[in-house]
Amino acid sequence: MIEIRQPSPSTCINFDGFNIVIKRDDLLHPDFSGNKARKFIYFLEKDLTDIKKIVSFGSNQSNAMYSLSVLCKDRGIEFYYFVDHLPAYLQENPAGNYKEALKNGMKIDLFKNCPYDFLKDLSRTVQKEDTLFIPEGGRCETSKYGIIMLTNELIAYKKERSIEKMDIYLPSGTGTTALFLQQSLKELNDSSKVYTVACVGGEEYLRKQFFDLCDEVDMHPTILKTKKYHFGKLDCKLYDFWIELRQKTLIEFDLLYDPIGFSEMIKHLKRLKADDMGEIVYIHQGGVKGNETMIQRYKRKCGEDIQR
Repeated sequence: MIEIRQPSPSTCINFDGFNIVIKRDDLLHPDFSGNKARKFIYFLEKDLTDIKKIVSFGSNQSNAMYSLSVLCKDRGIEFYYFVDHLPAYLQENPAGNYKEALKNGMKIDLFKNCPYDFLKDLSRTVQKEDTLFIPEGGRCETSKYGIIMLTNELIAYKKERSIEKMDIYLPSGTGTTALFLQQSLKELNDSSKVYTVACVGGEEYLRKQFFDLCDEVDMHPTILKTKKYHFGKLDCKLYDFWIELRQKTLIEFDLLYDPIGFSEMIKHLKRLKADDMGEIVYIHQGGVKGNETMIQRYKRKCGEDIQR
């Protein structure tokens, strides 16, 4: 049985002159961590004795894919996962989240072979007989269960240290974690503010994702204005920042989201006056198993001599 470390620990660092608390959600569990673990804790604690299959979809190196494979292995449930594209090279040379999910018994196939017609448009968790369908990346209402747990941990941390003002930062794909975090903070009458960066599709796309889940704009987190990032597109400057971040903090971060989220947070902080800052908390996204394939891609783009 998977046992989640609660609360996840916090590490205090200084980076570029800023004192920052890293909420170590990467340490929730060796194989079930980060924002995906937060999203799927609901299913970890739910009675799934009548479920024989879990079905989901997304990219072939998804953190959610790996986390769901861990959950299914733990519960003895079959896991079916569908993707748009599965490169022949990856099939012949499994690596990263794909490799680990296969080890956990994942059955993977292409969307064109998917027998579940409604799966591609699914935006909520649905159970049909003995099969449970979970949307891509855990973008659904059930994710709020684990995010409320995170919220309570942050509020407890704030009270224990008599912190008057707390500003929380994290990067966003669909924005589910950032949205539910800000929403639950407000519902619990906490004044902490959530800031996030769009790592997929830009600010307009992210705002649309917020409205799809919550139409109350007052409940939405603040999106930092940045250049538009193309999801998964390699940027050697971001890789260099990731190396610098690891060397200065002695913490390994996810290579896909965290370099964007952390670097844009630092840029934002440098624009603020000291009086405008609260206690700075950055939520570690987990997902470091995916770094294996990201580093391989960076070596091909930026040169074999890049640092590991």
